[in-house]
Amino acid sequence: MARRIDVTGAGGVRLAAWEFGDPPKTDRTHDTSGPASAPASGDLPGVLLLHGLMGRASHWAPTARWLSARHRAVALDQRGHGRSDKPPRAAYTREAYVGDVEAALEQLGLGPAVLIGHAMGALTAWQLAAKRPDLVRGLIICDMRASALGAASQHTWTEWFRAWPVPFATLADVRKWFGEDDPWVERPNPARGEFYAEVMAESPDGWRPVFEPEQMLRSRETWVYDAHWEELAQVRCPTLVVRGLDGELGRAEAQEMVRVLPNGQYAEVADAGHLVHYDQPEAWRAAIEPFLDTLRDA
Repeated sequence: MARRIDVTGAGGVRLAAWEFGDPPKTDRTHDTSGPASAPASGDLPGVLLLHGLMGRASHWAPTARWLSARHRAVALDQRGHGRSDKPPRAAYTREAYVGDVEAALEQLGLGPAVLIGHAMGALTAWQLAAKRPDLVRGLIICDMRASALGAASQHTWTEWFRAWPVPFATLADVRKWFGEDDPWVERPNPARGEFYAEVMAESPDGWRPVFEPEQMLRSRETWVYDAHWEELAQVRCPTLVVRGLDGELGRAEAQEMVRVLPNGQYAEVADAGHLVHYDQPEAWRAAIEPFLDTLRDA
């Protein structure tokens, strides 16, 4: 089970945070429908998990439950995603996403926390670590590039969204299309099908994504045209860069990221694509556990 805690992000956007494991011990009982009160001293160290573009907090559930044995593990539905607000006129900029995480850490009383981010969530995490080192004591970057992707990449994504055969008649159709029929799939990938089934909701005419594709493209266009090496170099906390062997982050770029980071380490997961933690959950946990242990012992 996960306990929902609403937090207020940048510009007043309501965000849904999900805490896994036992609720924290606090000095007073708080209303979980509003911002959480700060935890009392002696609580478990905090971890905040950030999904990638189109993802949701529940994609982190197996990792968060595993972490909850020794950490206070919280996953955040970022703006425009999951059960967080999706205001059509809200900002979907890098500053807004980073501000949301900053606000969540402060309102949840998690900092200084370990941030674990996948793809876009990883970029948000390292941008916050550069901006607010007091809130971040460790960082795990999962399959996110620091280099610019360019206009061609954004065009490809726009065309990909247009190719989705929405609405899907059933969840089985969702799983089949994203796991087998999607032109982006090189070979059948049931985990990918399950990943996308988790971001669908039933509507009167079938199954549609819980997010607005236009908001996803707006979010993406705020990072694809720029490189992010400078911010990476400003991250002072211990940082682990993890890539799937068949993911989007190449080995050479990942190792260059480690070199640029003042305190970087490297790990890779075999037989995993971009959705590293979803493709190979056990291997993913094995890759990050030694790093987390060093943070606990520091």
